[in-house]
Amino acid sequence: MLTVHHLNNSRSQRILWLLEELEVPYEIKKYYRLPSMLAPPELLAVNPLGKAPVITDGEINIAESGAIIEYIIEKYGQGKISTSPEGAIDDLYFLHYAEGTLMPILVQKLIFSLIPARSPWLIRWFLKIIFDELARKMVEPALKKNVDMIESHLVKKDWLAGGSGPTAADFSMSMSLEILQQEKIAHPATVAYVKRLQARPAYRRALMKGGEYSYGPKL
Repeated sequence: MLTVHHLNNSRSQRILWLLEELEVPYEIKKYYRLPSMLAPPELLAVNPLGKAPVITDGEINIAESGAIIEYIIEKYGQGKISTSPEGAIDDLYFLHYAEGTLMPILVQKLIFSLIPARSPWLIRWFLKIIFDELARKMVEPALKKNVDMIESHLVKKDWLAGGSGPTAADFSMSMSLEILQQEKIAHPATVAYVKRLQARPAYRRALMKGGEYSYGPKL
């Protein structure tokens, strides 16, 4: 049986959502973040980088969200998740844009806030001034461009690749857009999109099975 090595509050939640949408049998092996918020060392046993998501399917072991999403849809999709010819490029683009462009900006924003907070108290105030300014000049302008671009796309479509339901792009983008919503950065069409995906029965089943996930609705 396919196994999802699932880390709480991580990208692996969207893999559970995908599997629930496809109604694929799977088992979950759960891992929990350390007080430092880093992944536990036990994940090194299934991935040399010690990160999630990772899936094991027989002799196959795959990391990286985009690769996992493509693999699962290709092997287990059975036509349940399909993209129209008109939506194929959007599906391909947003599948890779999520981790290639958007998530790195969000991670940089998080790091810039964590460095002062976790520094010795004597220099904390000084580092906060520095990193707040760096965020203002480096992160916020890039983030605004991306948020505006996403909004302009979702104003015209219910799902990222069009159509009547989620495709690979939506699974890949879900966590990043949930973060934007939670941080109150997302614009109205993006907020509506997040609420739409979070209302899906498969999403809510995945949330119940995955456990703690700070970016989703409370069940």
